[in-house]
Amino acid sequence: IIDEPTRGIDVGTKQQIYHFISALARDGRSIIVVSSEMPEVIGLCTRVVVMREGHIVGVLEGDEISEQEIMRYAAGLKRKAAA
Repeated sequence: IIDEPTRGIDVGTKQQIYHFISALARDGRSIIVVSSEMPEVIGLCTRVVVMREGHIVGVLEGDEISEQEIMRYAAGLKRKAAA
């Protein structure tokens, strides 16, 4: 679990951290990234779980992951389909 991995870090160091996280993923490791940085989430993650008021309201994968979709779920404009 990586919580806010680049908060307060300069741009060059951010790139190094992104490469490190990507290398871990390529090696088959599962990584949970918690971040308030939307570009970071979109750039690093293959699956995004959106929470609102302590509940999972959406799960996005692959091409579904976009700032607009994340914000729709986060703002309560959209909810995941009931299983």
